[in-house]
Amino acid sequence: MKSNITGLYEDYKNGRTSRRDFLKKLTMAAGSTAAAMALLPVLEENSLNLSELPVEEDLITQFIEYPAATGDMRGFMAHPKKGKKFPAVIVIHENRGLQPHIQDVTRRMANEGFLAMAPDALSPLGGTPENDPAKAGTMMRELKSEETVKNFVAAVSYLKTHPKSKGKVGCTGFCWGGAMTNQVAVNSPDLDAAVPYYGRQPATEDVAKIKAPVMAHYAGNDPGINAGIEAFEAELKKQNKEYQIFMYEGAGHAFNNDSNPERYNEVAAKLAWERTVGFFKEKLK
Repeated sequence: MKSNITGLYEDYKNGRTSRRDFLKKLTMAAGSTAAAMALLPVLEENSLNLSELPVEEDLITQFIEYPAATGDMRGFMAHPKKGKKFPAVIVIHENRGLQPHIQDVTRRMANEGFLAMAPDALSPLGGTPENDPAKAGTMMRELKSEETVKNFVAAVSYLKTHPKSKGKVGCTGFCWGGAMTNQVAVNSPDLDAAVPYYGRQPATEDVAKIKAPVMAHYAGNDPGINAGIEAFEAELKKQNKEYQIFMYEGAGHAFNNDSNPERYNEVAAKLAWERTVGFFKEKLK
């Protein structure tokens, strides 16, 4: 039983299985959801204790800190084991902080050949609480917008000069992170590519400040977010910005989140991911 559960976790950690499938199999192996949830932090803690820089097959992952406006920001970083330098991508979490799902997305980005980093927006408040998304959501509302944007812009500077970086930096994010990706594009002239997923658009008057090419993904069933697309696109055209907008009909908000079966749309998520990776490989080479 022990080796089976350890194997399940290793498959998940190394990107061979999704978080949703991992939790389903863990529940079956443990005998109940409660038992599975009790095992999860033990598995994660044991994994982190194996090494300061855990090697996950072809990846090296670690939690790092980088200097930002409010002090040191914590982040989860992953990059391929083989290779000296890589184009860099910032991955920005949803409105529940740096959850395991976003760490999983960061690993996936690293597996595509990038130096990927997911900053924890809640670092100034002590960091994302483990296993308590509801508390994290409450904490997110306590963040100061201007300082938070500066903290993510600082991630661009950090990755520009990181020893493992080739010097070009992209940014992607989901939901709250999609809106923050737009703000990074507005506030960082050093950003080389921006890919917001179903994120609120920047103010019309700020679009002129965007220097990076943009690829924006939206869900067909997301009226609150989609209400701002027309004005956003009109201003992008007016300012002669390089952009692409993709609409995924039949998908709802947060369609990329495969840890949430009610929201996840596999067809939309896979297509958006292929487009995102291709865009970053083109713009960050």
